[in-house]
Amino acid sequence: MTGLTPAQERLRRQRQLAATCRLFARYGFDEGAGGHVTARDPEEPDRFWINPFGMHFGHVRVSDLLLVDAAGAVLAGSGRINPAGYVIHSHVHAARPEVVAAAHTHSTHGRAWSALGRPLDPITQDACAFYDDHTVFDDYTGVVLADEEGKRIADALGEAKAVVLRNHGLLTVGASVAEAAWWFIAMDRSCQVQLLAEAAGRPVLIGAAEAAETRRTIGTPAIARLNFRPLYTDIVRAQPDLLD
Repeated sequence: MTGLTPAQERLRRQRQLAATCRLFARYGFDEGAGGHVTARDPEEPDRFWINPFGMHFGHVRVSDLLLVDAAGAVLAGSGRINPAGYVIHSHVHAARPEVVAAAHTHSTHGRAWSALGRPLDPITQDACAFYDDHTVFDDYTGVVLADEEGKRIADALGEAKAVVLRNHGLLTVGASVAEAAWWFIAMDRSCQVQLLAEAAGRPVLIGAAEAAETRRTIGTPAIARLNFRPLYTDIVRAQPDLLD
C-alpha cells in the first residue's frame, strides 16, 4: 500500500505516465503517431489512462491523458486513442490484474531485435534482468486491430515482465508506471547491446545459474522503481510543463 488516497495515487500515475512519454521522446522511441503507454486507474481497475493518438510523446502533459473504459470509450480528456494501442493494452490489463502499467513503442533497436524472433540472451549483467522473465510472440499478422490478436499477445506475455513481438517491437509491464517504463528502456538498450555484440562476433553467455541469480538481484520491481527515479526527477526538472 502506498498510503495515498485514490486521487493522490491517480495523480502520481498520471505524472509518471506523462514523464514516461517525455522520456521515450528523449530516447528516440517516438515514431510518428505510434507508441502507447497506459496506467490502470486506481479506483476503476477496468479503466486505464493512455496518451492521446497523434500527439508527439515530447508534448504530452498530465492534462492531455485520456481515460478509457473496457469498451474503448474515452471517459475523460479530449482526443482519440490509438486503435491498436487499445486492443493490446486492454487485453494485457484484463489478463494481468496486478499490472498497473504497460508500455509499447516502435523503438529502433526493439524493432531490429524483434525481426530475429528470438529472446534476449544473458550476455550482460543488465540483460540478466530479463533472463527467464520475457517471452516471444512468434507471429505477425499485421497491425493489431482485432480483439483476438490482442488476446494472443496477452497470452504470449503470460506472467513475464516483457514480450518481444516478432517483426513489431517490445512490450513491457509493471506493477507501477515506473517499472513498465524502466523495463522498456532497459530492454531496448539490451537489444541494442546484443545487436552490436553479435555484429562484432560471438557473445559469451553468462551461465544459467549466474543469470538467474543476477535477475533476482537487478530484475526486481524495487530496482526498476529505483532506476526510474532519477530519470523522472531529471525530466520533470528539464520539462516541468509535463505536470500541467
